[in-house]
Amino acid sequence: MLPPESPAPALAKIALTGLRKAFGPKIVLDGVDLAVNPGESLVIIGGSGTGKSVLLKCLLGLLAPDGGTIAVDGEETTHLSGRKRTDHLAKFGMLFQGAALFDSLPVWHNVAFRLLGREGLSRREARAKALATLASVGLGPEVADLAPAELSGGMQKRVGLARAIAARPDILLFDEPTTGLDPIMADVINELIVKSVRELGSTALSITHDMASAHKIADRMAMLHEGRIIWSGPKREIDHSGNPFVDQFIHGRAEGPIHMQVRGG
Repeated sequence: MLPPESPAPALAKIALTGLRKAFGPKIVLDGVDLAVNPGESLVIIGGSGTGKSVLLKCLLGLLAPDGGTIAVDGEETTHLSGRKRTDHLAKFGMLFQGAALFDSLPVWHNVAFRLLGREGLSRREARAKALATLASVGLGPEVADLAPAELSGGMQKRVGLARAIAARPDILLFDEPTTGLDPIMADVINELIVKSVRELGSTALSITHDMASAHKIADRMAMLHEGRIIWSGPKREIDHSGNPFVDQFIHGRAEGPIHMQVRGG
């Protein structure tokens, strides 16, 4: 009698293999291998200038990698163009580091931007959906017609999150979601991210150097250092990773194998 077959591994939602990117002589990504499973929240940690944002831009097709592959739902995406690229980008919703709201549009139109465009909703339908999405991130209808400049930094982040989730994307990307926020507002944003990912059932990929945020929103963490993933695992294991680079980073120690360049005055 033949032994029962092992179940086939689940297809990764996002799979980066040997991803490389350089700007002139500066190598930023040096063979990144990383997989994000469907429905998983993966957080990439690492210091400033280690290539985290470049990785996201390559994933979105805003930068062309110099080598390696990027697969989403099993489809290689680095050479997509035209309608295929548009359909690929429609899978993503993104919260940018600075919220990146359109200054010339009121809050509701920012949230409904994609609904009015690709989704083809009427202005009335789009506004109603925008108000409902704003409510899901704790913002009332009184902010709908305000300009982004009239909002606090924390409120702008919430509007950015509402815009990211309004079209219920398969994949959510978060670029330093708590940068510039006080600790209380940062935790509010983290809670909203967890709530949004759970309710949508989306796959989430975040980049941050904020370990409090990483612990809150991650199922799994990976550390990017000198262009490569040097450790990955469940978040509960990161405090006992056994990796001196990871240990120095998560505890914020000046002494260790990571050497920060300090320019003299």
